Amino acid sequence: MSSDADLLADRRSLRRKLTLWRLFAVLGVLAAAVVAGLAWTGSAPGSLSQAHIARVTISGFISGDRRTLELIKSLEDSKASAVLLKIDSPGGTTSGSEALFDALRRLAAKKPMVSVVDGLAASGGYIAALGSDRIVARQTSLVGSIGVLFQFPNVGRLLDTVGVKLEEIKSSPLKAAPNGFEPTSPEARAALQSVVDDNYDWFKRLVRERRHLSDPEVAAVSDGRVHSGRQGAVLKLIDEIGGEPEAIAWLEREKGVAKDLAVRDWRRRSESSAYGLWSASEAFARAAGFETVASLIARAAEQPIGLRLDAPLALWQPAVEK
Repeated sequence: MSSDADLLADRRSLRRKLTLWRLFAVLGVLAAAVVAGLAWTGSAPGSLSQAHIARVTISGFISGDRRTLELIKSLEDSKASAVLLKIDSPGGTTSGSEALFDALRRLAAKKPMVSVVDGLAASGGYIAALGSDRIVARQTSLVGSIGVLFQFPNVGRLLDTVGVKLEEIKSSPLKAAPNGFEPTSPEARAALQSVVDDNYDWFKRLVRERRHLSDPEVAAVSDGRVHSGRQGAVLKLIDEIGGEPEAIAWLEREKGVAKDLAVRDWRRRSESSAYGLWSASEAFARAAGFETVASLIARAAEQPIGLRLDAPLALWQPAVEK
């Protein structure tokens, strides 16, 4: 009898626990639905449907990828009162940097924009910074590296060593040159140099026009080297030493942006789904006011972008001693 009573008591206790967990599950679903509804209508804290300053991060290799350009385009008709461009990039392809610059200039025509150099804005990264109305950098940030690079590996001697020869038939000597499997001819090198020089001239014109520099001033900063933030201020590559507080103060002071607006991160959509598990979790966390959690979720959901190394590069890389 005692064992039967104990078994019955255990079952009753287990049933109560299951009922309690089911209640918690239902309440969780209801809470998520309420938060999602508030986010959808723009009534929740942290909603992108309310007036705010949009923070857009440009980091890593710049390829002019579709998702980044679509993100910038979507900001044009958003509720954002201004755009804070956070840059930490060594650059990328010249065509990708040009596409990003053009998209930023179209956005800047509709929203006041300021760039904050968070560590590095070199080559294509600096081109992105030129797309804004003002550039702010820390004293120790690196800016500049105004120049164009075309690199390709040559494995001709390696193939000779292993006894491999590449045969080819092409329409003209400069077709697909250089190919990396044979020494580069003087004609191919001259043709590539012409492309590099043309892209370099475009880069320098951009710097001259956007930074309002004279020809001697452009020449002084366009030898490919990077400069610290303090040096960049003297050379007129940036406007002010500082970080986000100084950038926001300028937006409020010079562009009439309302004071104390929240700064909200705008991120690229996931390639697989516009509202998948990651993006839904980020939206719930952001709408509930958990910005740190939302940022961690968004960072975990980021997908790497393949590097395109078959085009001229506006890219800074430290020299390696031989």
